[in-house]
Amino acid sequence: MQTKQQIQQLLGSAQVRPNKRLGQHFLIDLNLMKLLVDLADIGKDDVVLEVGCGTGSLTQALAEKAGGVIAVEMDKPLARITERELAEAKNVEVIHTDILETKHRIDSTVMRVLESASKKHAGRFLLVANLPYNVASAVMLNLVTGSVTADGMYVTVQKEVADRMTAACGSGDYGTLSIFLAATGDARIERRLKPAVFWPQPQVDSAMVSFIRKTEKVSRIQNMELFGNVVSLFMQHRRKMLKNCTKLATGSLVEIDNWQDIFERSSIDTHKRPEQLSADEYVGIANACYDALR
Repeated sequence: MQTKQQIQQLLGSAQVRPNKRLGQHFLIDLNLMKLLVDLADIGKDDVVLEVGCGTGSLTQALAEKAGGVIAVEMDKPLARITERELAEAKNVEVIHTDILETKHRIDSTVMRVLESASKKHAGRFLLVANLPYNVASAVMLNLVTGSVTADGMYVTVQKEVADRMTAACGSGDYGTLSIFLAATGDARIERRLKPAVFWPQPQVDSAMVSFIRKTEKVSRIQNMELFGNVVSLFMQHRRKMLKNCTKLATGSLVEIDNWQDIFERSSIDTHKRPEQLSADEYVGIANACYDALR
């Protein structure tokens, strides 16, 4: 792990400065970094994805614990610094790329490396990262619903993202991210973080959040893609009544002509608004849609 002074020296040697556009805020409180690693409880058979590895400060700590570490960095000079700092670590692969190929898809190179590493190591797949603010939500959604899913996520994010991750239905922060995390596991805010624990200091508070995927929850969702389509349909129109949202259905959901039956089967009041439904209720609606489309 690296102190603020060491990070500044590494950046200075590469003649670069933190890039505000890329959301670069380095976690410089080493006790908090240790807490993040400890929360993940990383084992020697685990594969860890780190998004936004920066100068490799957290990467060093992850490499000491994990079977394999895939460190992704969009900023080429920083990726080179991490490669140099971790040159002796045989279990680390640094990938210079944007983690998102599209908003809804993790970069294909990263996916191939993750799949390969997961075959080599029999443990869990974890996301452990000081996530860049501009990609945090999209990355986590992909790792909940994609072809490669994280068994756990231990991240630092903006406080507003943390609030969305853990929000209950009916609250102002409740949204798609809240629903997916609640439907597939348990998310929890572990620590509130003030701007001073980062360099440069962001203008907002942050938080350290844990998410643990629960097999028993995931197994209740009959079709993850359809579940996503259902959540998207209703949450895009969160202020409308449910019965009115169905008139705006797209894709396969257009084929459903018995929405009233689906709501009744799911014990849902059609006068409610999408933001008032729990994750469990969305699972019930999606499963009823799945049966209707078979």
